[in-house]
Amino acid sequence: MEKRIFTAFIFAALFAGLHAQRVLTLQECYKGAFSTNALSNEKKAHSDISKLRDRNLSANHLPVLDASGSFVYNSSVPDLAGALGELPDPFASAIRPMPHEQYKITLDINQVIYDGGATRNAKALERTGLGINEIQTESELYKLRSQVNSYYFNIILLQKQREILEEYLHLVTARMVSMSSALRSGLILSSDIDVLAAEKIKLEQQLKGNEIRMASLREIMSNLTGFRIDSAVLLVLPGHAAEPVPELSRPELRLFDMRKEQLTAATMLIDSRRMPKISAFASLGYGNPPGNNFFRDEFAPYYIMGAGFKWNIIDWNKARNEKQINVLQKGIIDGRKADLEDNLRRMLESKNAEIRSLEAIIESDAELILLRRRITATAESQYENGTITAAELLSEMSSESQTILNHEIHKINLAMARIEYLNISGQEIE
Repeated sequence: MEKRIFTAFIFAALFAGLHAQRVLTLQECYKGAFSTNALSNEKKAHSDISKLRDRNLSANHLPVLDASGSFVYNSSVPDLAGALGELPDPFASAIRPMPHEQYKITLDINQVIYDGGATRNAKALERTGLGINEIQTESELYKLRSQVNSYYFNIILLQKQREILEEYLHLVTARMVSMSSALRSGLILSSDIDVLAAEKIKLEQQLKGNEIRMASLREIMSNLTGFRIDSAVLLVLPGHAAEPVPELSRPELRLFDMRKEQLTAATMLIDSRRMPKISAFASLGYGNPPGNNFFRDEFAPYYIMGAGFKWNIIDWNKARNEKQINVLQKGIIDGRKADLEDNLRRMLESKNAEIRSLEAIIESDAELILLRRRITATAESQYENGTITAAELLSEMSSESQTILNHEIHKINLAMARIEYLNISGQEIE
């Protein structure tokens, strides 16, 4: 009955501990780091800027309304009386001299009718610029994954190291308790216990150092991701990823493609600027003399309206040279993209070799751990029979503990290598 109660108590304690400890995945840390970083606000800012620029470009098709005014004094004006000669008195007195002063206030309206597609192509160029800015921000944020990976897996490594050190410390402490009764019976020397006591102190020092490093890394991760990562948060290894494929989808590669699209849009804008432009205009004015009626010396309203076109027939090959520059720049972009792809594929080959090596090591770890446990069991029997010293027994116990720790390290390194492979290729974690 007591045994059942004790077992139930253990399961209840474990269940409560699992609920008290919150699990945090690597993907959640990625999302937290992206949203916390100052660059995360740039996408919205770039989008807002692009919308404002698009509105300004759309205004090219709206009428332009300007107000202006001027005063002009002419030192010499046409003398009609002198030009016509002497006229009879009624006619001579009717011809008044033209005024030397001109006053006018106008409201000028100009409406673009056809701009050769310049506005449309300018909008297309602006959209590619927005895409470049967004992918550039995404590329900068993508680099955060490497930082998150480093701290995340180091914390997991320290977690596993702490578990194994605590288990080993428990074994050393239990061995010291059993040896204490043997010491009182005079079966062993006190130096045997001193060996274990020294090992216990060393383990406690390692656990203290582990605790300090763990606290430091948790604080860094908290600042990096925006999550509160304390001792109640458990970081877990990502699940086994699918077989890695050498497909590249990094944001940097998409950035090269978007830059080429920008050059294509710029070329189309160059062509549209060579097209004829047609516009209509009108002016509503009030002045003296009104409009071009110089024979009327009084303030009066007037208006002028018309239409016009402009076509740059010869630009001395400027447009052709600009388009050739764009072609050359596309060639540079293609070269840089190919160079980056080559570098990434070499990194993938190296990382794939690391993955295969770790997988092979992990396969042999199980056999090595089994052998180490048998060696430790034999050493314990030999110590009980007095054929080896406590130091020799402790050496075998330590080797077994280190073998188990190495196995955990290999598993963590394998998980990290697989994640790094995905990050190098640009694939997402499932």
